[in-house]
Amino acid sequence: MGENLHQLQTEMRNAASEQLDQMSALEIVTLMNQEDQKVAQAVEQVLPEIAQAVELIAEALEKGRRLFYVGAGTSGRLGVLDAAECPPTFGTDPAQVRGIIAGGSKALTVAVEGAEDSLTLGPDDVREAGVQAGDVVVGIAASGRTPYVIGALAEAKIRQAVTISLACNPGSEINQGVDVCINLAVGPEVVTGSTRLKAGTATKMVLNMLTTASMVRVGKVYGNWMVNVQATNNKLRERAKQIVMQVTGIEYPEAETLIAEATGDVKLAIVMQLTGLPRAAAEERLQCAGQKVRQAIEHDQEEKSQS
Repeated sequence: MGENLHQLQTEMRNAASEQLDQMSALEIVTLMNQEDQKVAQAVEQVLPEIAQAVELIAEALEKGRRLFYVGAGTSGRLGVLDAAECPPTFGTDPAQVRGIIAGGSKALTVAVEGAEDSLTLGPDDVREAGVQAGDVVVGIAASGRTPYVIGALAEAKIRQAVTISLACNPGSEINQGVDVCINLAVGPEVVTGSTRLKAGTATKMVLNMLTTASMVRVGKVYGNWMVNVQATNNKLRERAKQIVMQVTGIEYPEAETLIAEATGDVKLAIVMQLTGLPRAAAEERLQCAGQKVRQAIEHDQEEKSQS
C-alpha cells in the first residue's frame, strides 16, 4: 500500500489550501466551507448506488436480519456513531444495527491505528459478532484499501451476508466481490491526507441516508414523523406527545393520557386514537400490518373519507 498511497485522491495535495498556514482564521474556515460544499455534490453522484444499498438493508431488516458497519479509525467511529443513533430515533434493538471498529471500543476514544493493518482481525471480529446469512455488512474505508475492512468483507461474503463497500476513492480495493459499491469522489483534503474532513463528512452523510431511508422503508416513520421514537428523556417524551397531537389532532392533555395508556408507544397511541380500537385490538391491528401505522389505519381512514 505504501508505495502508491500518493495516488489516492484523498492523499493528494489540495492546491486551494497550499498556503493554509499563512491564512487568517476566517480565511481558513471560509476555505473549509467552500470545500465542504463539494461533499454534497459527491454524494449526489452516487445516489443510485446508495438507494440500491437502502433496498437491500430494508429487505434484510424486514426479515429480522441485522446491519453491521465495519471500519477502522474515523470510518469505524462514524459507523459506531450512526449505529448508536438508531435505537433512540427509530426504536430499534441495539443489536439490529451495530458498529464494529478495529481495535474494539478502546479505539473510540484512543487511536489504535495499527489494528487497521491486520487482514485477520477483521474476519475475527465478523465471526465474533455472529454475522449470518442474510445480514448486511457495510465495509467503510476512506482510502478504500484498509486491510481490516477488506478481511471483514471477505469473511462476511463467506458467511453469505450482503456486502456493501463505502469508500472515498474511485476503483477501491474494498469494492472487489461486494454486492454494492459506493465510491465518493470528494477529492483532496484541506489538510493533506486528513480524511476526517471531507471524507468523514461524506461518509456520515451516506450512513445517515442508509439508516434513515431503510427505517422509513420498514415503517419506523409515518409521514415524516419518527413514530417509533423511544421516549427516554424529557425532550423525547415531549416530542412523542407532539407527534401524537399532530397526527391525530387531539390536544396536549389527551395526548398525554393516550400515550400513558399505550405505555409510551407512539405508534400504538396513534392507532388507538385513529381507529377507536382498545389497546389490545390496536396492538393486533399493528401486528397484522407489520408494525406500519399507515397500513394499520388505512381501512379506517378510507371509511371516514367516504362517510
